[in-house]
Amino acid sequence: MSHNPTWQAASAELYGEIDLGEGVSIWPKVVMRAEINHISIGSYTNIQDFAMIHISSEPTIIGEYCSITHHCTIHGAKIGNNCLIGINATIMDGANIGANSIVAGHTIVKEGTVIPENSIVAGVPGKVVATKNNYVANRVNAMAYFENALAYAIGNHRRWSENDYQEKIESWQATFQSELANTKSAN
Repeated sequence: MSHNPTWQAASAELYGEIDLGEGVSIWPKVVMRAEINHISIGSYTNIQDFAMIHISSEPTIIGEYCSITHHCTIHGAKIGNNCLIGINATIMDGANIGANSIVAGHTIVKEGTVIPENSIVAGVPGKVVATKNNYVANRVNAMAYFENALAYAIGNHRRWSENDYQEKIESWQATFQSELANTKSAN
């Protein structure tokens, strides 16, 4: 296992071959198991409370700037960069979630499902219900968790309530909006 997360809760349990990128945060009661394959978590991604990340015959690969929210199960699947996987969602073996997507809470993405980039997915089974580039909102959410992880690492559990925090959010929004605009103009 190679990792040095920004912050990892003492109650998190990680087993097997797991690679965590820079700025990753692992929140309370997370379980990750990689017995016969590997798990890769991209930079600035947060794995929130009670999430379960496991492998199958496929590795589990989660991109950069993702939020895997409370009670999610990710099982042998691939999640692109800048994704938000909603509370209690399940992503099954061989599923592939495209970059800049949102999977709504309580959604179940069935085995082998391929979701295109810039999708909003909902339902049981999960289906694309809208198309929208969620790059900015998902990156801001990931950075909010990174900022919170830095605070937790020094024992500050109230970072989001501090006076300068909203200014930071607005700064990230402007930065990511500019990045998105530059990407669009380059294409």
